[in-house]
Amino acid sequence: MAPRRRCPTCGSRQWHKEPSSGLIACSEGHLLQNYRNEATDAEDLGHHALRKRTLKSGRKKKEGGSKANEKRSLVDHALWDAVYHGARGRYHYFECLQLLLRKQVATLIPLWGLPAEFEIICRDVWALHLDLLPNPPPAEPYRYAQEVRDAEVQGDKDVDEGNEKRKEKESEDDDSSSEEDSDDDSQEEVKGPRAEDDSELAALLRVNSDVDESSTEEEEEEDKDKSSTRKGKDKGKKSNKGIGRMRGRHVYESPASTIAVLVVACWTLRVPALCRDFTRLIESYELPYLDPVVRHLLPTSMTSHLTKHNIQALSPYHAPSAQALHALASRLSKLMNSTYGIFTPEANAAPILWRVVSQGLGGTPMLYKMTKRLAQILSLPLTLHYTLAAVAGKFGEHDAERHVHDNVAPEVALMATGIVVLKMVYGLDGRPRVPGDAADMARGLPRLDVYLAGLRRLEEEEKARSCGGMFDARADVCMGDLSEEMMDEYLGFSSRVLIGEGSGDAVLERYFPIARGDVHRGGEIESKSWRPLEATVEDGSGLRPGEGYRMYRARDVEGTMASEYGAVVRRGAQWAGVSVSDLGGVVEAYERRATRWWDRERRQ
Repeated sequence: MAPRRRCPTCGSRQWHKEPSSGLIACSEGHLLQNYRNEATDAEDLGHHALRKRTLKSGRKKKEGGSKANEKRSLVDHALWDAVYHGARGRYHYFECLQLLLRKQVATLIPLWGLPAEFEIICRDVWALHLDLLPNPPPAEPYRYAQEVRDAEVQGDKDVDEGNEKRKEKESEDDDSSSEEDSDDDSQEEVKGPRAEDDSELAALLRVNSDVDESSTEEEEEEDKDKSSTRKGKDKGKKSNKGIGRMRGRHVYESPASTIAVLVVACWTLRVPALCRDFTRLIESYELPYLDPVVRHLLPTSMTSHLTKHNIQALSPYHAPSAQALHALASRLSKLMNSTYGIFTPEANAAPILWRVVSQGLGGTPMLYKMTKRLAQILSLPLTLHYTLAAVAGKFGEHDAERHVHDNVAPEVALMATGIVVLKMVYGLDGRPRVPGDAADMARGLPRLDVYLAGLRRLEEEEKARSCGGMFDARADVCMGDLSEEMMDEYLGFSSRVLIGEGSGDAVLERYFPIARGDVHRGGEIESKSWRPLEATVEDGSGLRPGEGYRMYRARDVEGTMASEYGAVVRRGAQWAGVSVSDLGGVVEAYERRATRWWDRERRQ
């Protein structure tokens, strides 16, 4: 049919198709541009050719025909039913996450010697976490819960249909049309109310099962409307689109959320566990997290119903960073307090601070005492979220005294405080510091060169325990550079991860029939004593501790950072599991906070 739009030349709406050329022209003769007509009709057919008009028949195929397509459709239908989609697939995804959390709890209790109440706390925190999600998981759809009942009803229908077909064949053999009509009328009377009941039941089940899907669609539309209004009001601000999402789903729904639940449970029991402790267990494959589908941590009866997107979401490539883990745990703790009034206790700061000083910085009890005093001056919050601290309520949102870097992990905050103390004592800027009188607390610390040598030795020992970081997913390891002991350790680690504890040794002996040497096994990191270190110089001239204090930018674009300070910051960032720039930013913020405190003290 010709288009009914106006001609761009004369404005006419009357079009016709010229029979000679096949072009479309208006009533005035103007041709329609950009119109292409392709004729596929054959011309000058021979006399032997016959063109016949056919009509599609609506009759059914005979039962004796090929059933290949029927079998294929049945297989496709079975596969489609095996994979859960929509609300049912989302419900099944959270079932897999819950089973993974139970395996993590069962592994962590004997590994760290936690009490049996830890499992109960994890169960309650997980239930609160699911309820506090931006899009909570739906309940199990009603229509899928009635599958067994529907299957029984469908079986009864098939039996009735088979009996009806046999009756129809018998009636055709008798060739009595009157009896057929009466039978059809009676069958329609019997089927009528039953079909109506089945249709009403199916409609009710469909409505009940689609409530979650419709609600999620309405919530998404409301979120879109809210985001559009925010964009209209805040044109100069950056767009928040995509924040809090990871490949189409919220980060709060990722497998990292199960580790966040473990972190909150440890804080509830005041267990001095760090975020880096969880990431180390994940990287060593001691805590179930990586590749749960490939490693068969989840049973086949559950993984067979997962879509490819859910399998990808359940299979993270590497362990979560300490910052991301703390962000998830702090958000959960804040929502638990604001929604249900459940307060998460403060961190067990004493053992955490000692681990930071002894294992991270290689310090002494004197450094522990000085770091504790400075942390008290800086008013570091020891809560999982900074809004839960008692001091946070005194300042407004836009108050100048409001602390910016308070929502960091406690080990990062204490590490930054210890680095500030070391800068006060040693300077770490290439200029020596000499303590003055005998009452100076800097005399209780070793000399700078001895301290840096001990710090390097501590880092080398930790690197040897971890086999040069070859088990880290982010590290690039060349197999040609490994020693025999490291090669044996790597093969044992690979067999434990990929094959399992049972048959790993047999497989290795089959493919690598070589006698193993003494495998180097790393134990727990122990703090080193500083008794053999030489004391600081008693007499001397120069800068005193705390004089000529220099502050460095976190990113150090111009490269003005001293090598001594860079070595200490790199060591602290590696131990805490954060980047050097992030730790440097926290150190810079704490330095300026301490400077403001000192200015207030001098004015008073």
